[in-house]
Amino acid sequence: MTLDTPQPPFPRQQQPMPGRSSAMDPQPDYGESSYKGSGRLEGKRAIITGGDSGIGRAVALAFAREGADVLVSYYDEDDDAKETQRLVQNAGRRCVLMPGDIKDPGHCRRIVEEAVRQFGGIDVLVNNAAHQASFSSIEDITDEEWDVTFRTNIHSMFYLTKAAVPHLGTGSAIINTASINADTPSPQLLAYAITKGAIQNFTAGLAQLLAEKGIRVSCVAPGPIWTPLIPSTMPPEKVKDFGKQVPMQRPGQPREVAPVYVLLAGDEGSYISGATVAVTGGKPIL
Repeated sequence: MTLDTPQPPFPRQQQPMPGRSSAMDPQPDYGESSYKGSGRLEGKRAIITGGDSGIGRAVALAFAREGADVLVSYYDEDDDAKETQRLVQNAGRRCVLMPGDIKDPGHCRRIVEEAVRQFGGIDVLVNNAAHQASFSSIEDITDEEWDVTFRTNIHSMFYLTKAAVPHLGTGSAIINTASINADTPSPQLLAYAITKGAIQNFTAGLAQLLAEKGIRVSCVAPGPIWTPLIPSTMPPEKVKDFGKQVPMQRPGQPREVAPVYVLLAGDEGSYISGATVAVTGGKPIL
């Protein structure tokens, strides 16, 4: 399956933040023609933040084909979000779209409330949305940029999790998206990398805290994955050779990450909690 996966170098491209999937060349592979479900999440109800594109869209599609209904939280990328909704609905499942700013704790609570109202409960929370930006010097990172990164990447995770836990029962799962940057931080992604380390720590502590409730908590640590975050936050020369730095010498596609979320969300992952699962193209994490 990986034989047809696009290899660098890629065409020169750059987008404004937060990026759009439709403007990427080559187009990311979300598993539209390759992911086959087998009922592993039948009847489950999931919240996925950042589900409009990238890893979040691939997870939403995989969850739907495995039998789950999903609420997709996103910022303002309506065109991408509607495509995710189309894919989920074509799989025969419900997809509720909820735009808004997860830096706002009130909006995070409303996301959970809407999922409960629409689905009657929650079984899986996927904290996936993230903000990143590249800087060559710490002096270039403004106070506002630092604040936005932490509020988007880690504060929102706390708000959403705190709101969701009262609705989660035995066998439920919380899955957080960390990054290879949690262990091997890129200096150009200083603020982002620090938040990803915090997510990994948050996951490890929360897994212990919620074990008595029967709620599992793990995180996925992707390496270079071909998503709209790349051409919208990295300089063109980095985009051109994106993924060459790992042993497989290419970026992963979103469809190559999604099966890990399915495992962690489903009954097959019943003894996995407090774990970090690396999807890094062969580059080890410590």
